[in-house]
Amino acid sequence: MKTTPMTSGAAPGGTAPPADSDLAVDLAEFAASLDAATLSAGVIEAVKTNIGDTLSCALAGSSAKGVAEVLGLVAEWGGAPQAGVFVFGGRVPAHHAAWVNSAMCHARDYDDTHDGAVLHAGVSSVPAAIAAAQLRGTLSGADLIAAVAAGLEVTCRLGAAIKVDIIETGFIYTSLLGYFGATAAAGRALGLTPDQMANAFGIVYSSAAGNHQVTRDASLMKRLQPGLAAQAAVVAVQLAQRGIRGPQGVFEGIDGFFRVYLQGRVAAGDVRADLGARFELLNLSYKPYPCCRDTHAAVDAVLHLRAKARRATGDIKSIRVGLTAPGYQMVCVPERVRAAPRTIVEAQFSIPYTVAASWIDGALGIGHFTDEGLLRSDVLDLASRVHAFVDSEIDRDWRRCVTPARVTVSFHDGLTLETRVDYSKGHPRRPMTPREFAAKAEDCAAFAARPLPADTAARLTATVKRLESVRDVSALVQIVTPALEDAAC
Repeated sequence: MKTTPMTSGAAPGGTAPPADSDLAVDLAEFAASLDAATLSAGVIEAVKTNIGDTLSCALAGSSAKGVAEVLGLVAEWGGAPQAGVFVFGGRVPAHHAAWVNSAMCHARDYDDTHDGAVLHAGVSSVPAAIAAAQLRGTLSGADLIAAVAAGLEVTCRLGAAIKVDIIETGFIYTSLLGYFGATAAAGRALGLTPDQMANAFGIVYSSAAGNHQVTRDASLMKRLQPGLAAQAAVVAVQLAQRGIRGPQGVFEGIDGFFRVYLQGRVAAGDVRADLGARFELLNLSYKPYPCCRDTHAAVDAVLHLRAKARRATGDIKSIRVGLTAPGYQMVCVPERVRAAPRTIVEAQFSIPYTVAASWIDGALGIGHFTDEGLLRSDVLDLASRVHAFVDSEIDRDWRRCVTPARVTVSFHDGLTLETRVDYSKGHPRRPMTPREFAAKAEDCAAFAARPLPADTAARLTATVKRLESVRDVSALVQIVTPALEDAAC
């Protein structure tokens, strides 16, 4: 699509968009104008589920490796006390709070996924919206719902429209698209006009990044990249509010995002179609296991076969797991490393480790992804007998999606059991129950870096449930952010 720049002599905030304007204009109008009062009950419930789940993940993520280092750096920088740091308390500049809090939300790899787009949506949008709300001063729960809805929808629509997979581009779409989703969320929370929002998209385009090498190398940057998106978004919306004009051909320009980052393989029409009437965020999945979503179908399959077989681990000769080619690259290579992970990130992205731990314990939780968990000889012994491969049928039909899994367990006595899982637990077709979400929240609270009141998870769930009637989101933030006198920074 041809892109026409806004009039060069216009005011810094921009002018009315031309008829053949960039997708950024459409997304900006949608995000800036979104009103919770116009959202269906189903959309509101979905957004509240995302907020509650994301904040629960932050509780557990507060004690994960990498978070303390980021928090220490932010504390060293100092600055205006604009927004609170989850769990640790204290207030820091809003963009720094967005970064630290996002790192907590993502560190355990327990946060939402869009299984078709292969990304996490809430991890950048929720912290950015909350930081911008605190920067603004006050924000109602209904407005927070609208802000997060805007962020989730922008991220999910962009992700669902991409026709090239992560392995081909080398980008992780969680971070890459999170820049735009977090900008929509923060901009709506801050009260930007549509013109200002369009400029904010242009401004944040200068920062957009997020590579897949962090996963291949099991770098802690895997959990920090989405926070950089949230941080840049909070900076971008403030610059736009102050009149900075961003580039206008953000997505569809000659050097726009779609060509430069995604080889032009994006169905822009799908992003525009029924915008504001149909919500892609309804297709988000939630995780019952704290590890890469590409391991979940295999874990589900193994737990099913384990219950069916009722056989001892020593009876197993081998376990074969068939995946898509991108899924294999994500959670099976380098084969030697994934078979005997040395770090928590390596374990989070390991089919052999997650499959072995699930068979042995009949469950998979945060405790498996700790330094102590990685030393378990029983898990590592079985992991050495787990062999993954690219399943041609699954790869043909599901290549662009979070991978299904075909699992075959062979026993020494000749018995073989096989099953296939296409939709992992937590997918809209196989949703988690309220009880399962509550148990997850309790599990997350138990791993917080600081002792929390015993009813923290219950209060968080209850407050999110009535969020549209909450006058100020500070009531929500206070549940996950201790009082200032107990602050760590």
